[in-house]
Amino acid sequence: MDEELESLRAKRLAEIQQQYGGIAGGGEQQGRQNEQHKAAQEAEMKNSILSQVLDQQARARLNTIALAKPEKAKMVENMLLQMATTGQLKHKLGEDELKSLLQSVSQKTQTQTSVKFDRRRAMLDSDEDDL
Repeated sequence: MDEELESLRAKRLAEIQQQYGGIAGGGEQQGRQNEQHKAAQEAEMKNSILSQVLDQQARARLNTIALAKPEKAKMVENMLLQMATTGQLKHKLGEDELKSLLQSVSQKTQTQTSVKFDRRRAMLDSDEDDL
């Protein structure tokens, strides 16, 4: 009876380890490979959609922006992908349309900076104390 119970437990443990990637290194490695494969497929799909939506000059401009400001490029890419999947884009976008889209994104993400100068603190720290 105990031997049967132990064999059932061992079999169930092996099934659970196989199902969830396991504790052993082989299961983790396969899980990482699956994640890398999935990420590569998503990147390939994103690139194919962007190449269908943008012409060569617009694609080159987006790649240049991605080098300088990766967050902004990622935001524009996601916006373009969403517009393409919802059917809002009827034709390929040119460089001028991409520029206007970039300007709208810049206006939305632009933050107002202000500098406050506290004169009272500046008055408390005087040079006369050093003498």
